[in-house]
Amino acid sequence: MPSDHSAGAPAGSSVDFEKVGSDYFQQRELKKGAAGWVLLVGLGVAYVISGDYAGWNFGLAQGGWGGMFLATLLMATMYLCMCFSLAELSSMIPTAGGGYGFARSAFGPWGGFLTGTAILIEYAIAPAAIATFIGAYCQSLFGIGGWMIYLAFYVVFIGIHIFGVGEALKLMFIITAIAAIALAVFLVAMVPHFDAANLFDIAKTDAAGASSFLPFGYVGVWAAIPYAIWFFLAVEGVPLAAEETKNPKRDLPRGLIGAMLVLLAFALLILVVGPGGAGSEALKASGNPLVEALAKAYGGSTWMGSFVNLVGLAGLIASFFSIIYAYSRQIFALSRAGYLPRKLSETNKSKAPVMALVIPGIIGFALSLTGQGDLLILVAVFGATLSYVLMMAAHITLRIRRPKMERPYRTPGGIFTSGLALVLACIAVVAGFLVDPRVVIGAAVIYAVLIAYFAFYSRHHLVAGTPEEEFAAIQKAEEALH
Repeated sequence: MPSDHSAGAPAGSSVDFEKVGSDYFQQRELKKGAAGWVLLVGLGVAYVISGDYAGWNFGLAQGGWGGMFLATLLMATMYLCMCFSLAELSSMIPTAGGGYGFARSAFGPWGGFLTGTAILIEYAIAPAAIATFIGAYCQSLFGIGGWMIYLAFYVVFIGIHIFGVGEALKLMFIITAIAAIALAVFLVAMVPHFDAANLFDIAKTDAAGASSFLPFGYVGVWAAIPYAIWFFLAVEGVPLAAEETKNPKRDLPRGLIGAMLVLLAFALLILVVGPGGAGSEALKASGNPLVEALAKAYGGSTWMGSFVNLVGLAGLIASFFSIIYAYSRQIFALSRAGYLPRKLSETNKSKAPVMALVIPGIIGFALSLTGQGDLLILVAVFGATLSYVLMMAAHITLRIRRPKMERPYRTPGGIFTSGLALVLACIAVVAGFLVDPRVVIGAAVIYAVLIAYFAFYSRHHLVAGTPEEEFAAIQKAEEALH
């Protein structure tokens, strides 16, 4: 194929574009109009709701309740500011690439690749962490856990996605609604047992600044950040549904912000009521903290505990199910544009990218066999926070360099809002090193391998004419006119 530097790349650029025939894109089409804003709110909540059921509580072991509470407030601020910023970006650049598309517009192909692959690390690893929590819930419910459960869930839910996206999104919405009802039951059941003293029952250490509120001192706040992120991780994936949304310029901002407000309410309520009823010490290392909290508060197994355990499984399934959707769309967009092997973006009769669903599923299943859900969270958080830094930098860059671009939705506070999210994201990137630097270094090595693939091969084989490149070409033409 001939090289083409004109399609979204200036002459002398360090990337090469190849022109492809119309059949290339016909083999890589997603199902249009499958989602409205209500389904997008459900998708955003589905991505994250498992974080209310398990994972967040490991932050109690890092920072105590006070450290986890402060970390959650910081990360809630970051995500709220980020969702306002992404709402603007998604209304401007509604493509299946999500954050990759935003960074591609702001920084060119290199910025797009660095952002897209950081998001991919997050979304490929998060289901593996959730699978370990599903295993823990199944073990306590049915006495069966481990690799058989992990494999069964990967096979079944990847299969549903291959069948068709409209059906998958509707099913996700129903599962998420059921999981939200179970959270409400948990909160109502725990309120009568709330005692503020339970929040601070982790023994104080001799760390700098240690107190009953911060038993691990000031550094505990920082160390708790990766687990506070688990309350919100992946909500930023709503824009990945852009090419399957009825009215993306209107529906994506509504879906993002609506989902974030729901998640914010659940996070603060669960963090207060759970440890307040059962004690922080009892929950800090639990694989299914809500069930254990009810058992501790009520002195053993109850119908409420069984209900929350059973339906809590729905919460974990909702996130597992929806993040599989997210990683497949991220891979689809990167592959369609030539950043990853092009075969990964081919779609079937149901307009589902089969290879983009299956291959990360195999990798995720292998990682779930480690059973180390808390460490897998750290890897996912590393990829996520890195992408947040790049996406917020993209928002600021596009505001400054391209102020006249059409913005159907505008971020309240403008670059101050995205700037605040950027600063908090930088803090969050470093936080993972405080918990287990080996894990984060391992994630960084994976990232470096992906960058090497782009540097030595795929940057010379990018595809001209993708939606992201068309946006870049239009922007370049508009700049020439001005």
